[in-house]
Amino acid sequence: METLASLGDGFAIALTWQNLGLALLGCFLGTIMGALPGLGPSNGVAILIPLAFTLGLGATPSLILLTSVYYGAMYGGRISSILLNIPGDEPAMMTCLDGYPMARKGLAGEALSLSGIASFVGAFFATWGLILLAPQLVKIALLFGPAEYFALFALAFMTLGGVSSTNQAKSAFAAALGLGLATIGVDTQTGVPRFTFGEVHLYDGLDFLVAIVGLFALSEVFIFLETRHGGAEADGKKMEIGRLYPPMSMVKQCTPTMLRTSVLGFLAGVLPGAGASLGSFISYSMEKRLVDKEGTFGKGDPRGVAAPEAGNNAAAGGALVPMLALGVPGSGTTAVLLAVLLALNITPGPLLFTQNPDVVWGLIAALFIANFMLLAMNIPMVGIFTRVLMIPSRVLMPIVAMVSFVGIYGISGSSFDLLVMIGFGVMGWLLRKFDVPLVPIILGTLLGNSMENNLRRAITIDNGNWLTLFDSPLALTLWAIAIIGFILPLVVGRKVKASMHEKRDQPGSTAD
Repeated sequence: METLASLGDGFAIALTWQNLGLALLGCFLGTIMGALPGLGPSNGVAILIPLAFTLGLGATPSLILLTSVYYGAMYGGRISSILLNIPGDEPAMMTCLDGYPMARKGLAGEALSLSGIASFVGAFFATWGLILLAPQLVKIALLFGPAEYFALFALAFMTLGGVSSTNQAKSAFAAALGLGLATIGVDTQTGVPRFTFGEVHLYDGLDFLVAIVGLFALSEVFIFLETRHGGAEADGKKMEIGRLYPPMSMVKQCTPTMLRTSVLGFLAGVLPGAGASLGSFISYSMEKRLVDKEGTFGKGDPRGVAAPEAGNNAAAGGALVPMLALGVPGSGTTAVLLAVLLALNITPGPLLFTQNPDVVWGLIAALFIANFMLLAMNIPMVGIFTRVLMIPSRVLMPIVAMVSFVGIYGISGSSFDLLVMIGFGVMGWLLRKFDVPLVPIILGTLLGNSMENNLRRAITIDNGNWLTLFDSPLALTLWAIAIIGFILPLVVGRKVKASMHEKRDQPGSTAD
């Protein structure tokens, strides 16, 4: 009953005109950004962070706007997957397998609407899972001391590649780079400047919002300048949408699939580092083994559209659980959202539910509202969203650059931060050329100081004894999960990733 009362208070916060308007705006912009190939939810949220701060929004309105963008981008990723056979982001890759064949059969509108319904079911289930599971994790997290928190941060870094990763060495390098960047600034314990090179602007360390916008948004502009690729707009013009609403028989056929894969996707999302890509993959794979008796998956089976969409949207909601309850991101996008919370002087973790209940429950209530908005928006407005695919990148990228520069300058008023952002943009561009993931860098920058402080505190409490990091059963459990999470991708990661791409490229699913 206490949870329901808190949720009721959250709805009272979320149902103000300002927050409803921000949720609607976030859903619309998120769907557009998700539909555009290459942007995806992480970039979409990163691009709009400056807007949230420039508008002077408080903590709850900012999070409502950005999480609505997050949910909207997860919805929108399916549009280019179904119409162009180009995933908007990696989780939408599995939607291509049956979505594009359906579109080739003249069922594009039905596939888009069905995927919207599946996305709604997955996200709705995940939001309830967040309500029920996060407070329970908070009770466990209250048992944490400095040693346990250090082990938890180590777990986040060691599992960040996820089972779908193919190169743990690059993930480890990126995490080490992020942790190194976190040491820049004045040491909080000794007062000694570290790696500032006499530059006063660096005494407070690097602003992680500047780092995020540079690494994600600005590097995307540099990638475009290098490739000058205008997109596949011509293919989008040729594809007919057809009937917008799927028949009830199709929805009934897919309902058990949506329910099963929502549970599976949510569990994948809760695991730090697994994320929506794994949720989408295992949802599709399990459903194919379970119901594909006639070999119709990959040839335009509606259940092959519903399964990955419900799975990846449930995983997106599940990734919010460890972020809010433990302060550890469950995915790349939640790492960006974690940065927003920290920039607003709100510390995620077990005390968040008691110190800032208005933020937590207002956010959860807004997720429900955004989910219904997205369902109502995505089916009748399919035609509008598909036209977004025709926007040339040469028009889109200057807008991204403008929002980045104006937004960051509006936040800090410092031209030095603009130079730092450009530096991060160049670094992100170079790292992406070598397929080095950017999320571990952001996570290292965000969690590095907390990780260092907890390590120092734990060792100081036990008079310099390093074995204190492994003293408690909880710490040992976390270290065991961390080691398994690091080794598992080395054993099965390549097979999983290869299987994802093999299914993506199999004949019949990518006819061009």
